[in-house]
Amino acid sequence: MRGIDLSAASWRKSSYSNSDGGECVEVSDDFAGVVPVRDSKVPHGPALVFQAPGWVSFVSAISGGQLSS
Repeated sequence: MRGIDLSAASWRKSSYSNSDGGECVEVSDDFAGVVPVRDSKVPHGPALVFQAPGWVSFVSAISGGQLSS
């Protein structure tokens, strides 16, 4: 996805991030139809931008135990 300006995005830490400061993922809910995702340890680094339906499927698979680590 090109052309999405994330400079004013508000970010929240994913509930799936661990609590000790490692493996932290942040997402933004500010954009219709897409979900930007970034590493909270690198807030000015790159973000991945997923189509919302794909992100919903991914989160559902994780919470349903369909993906293992």
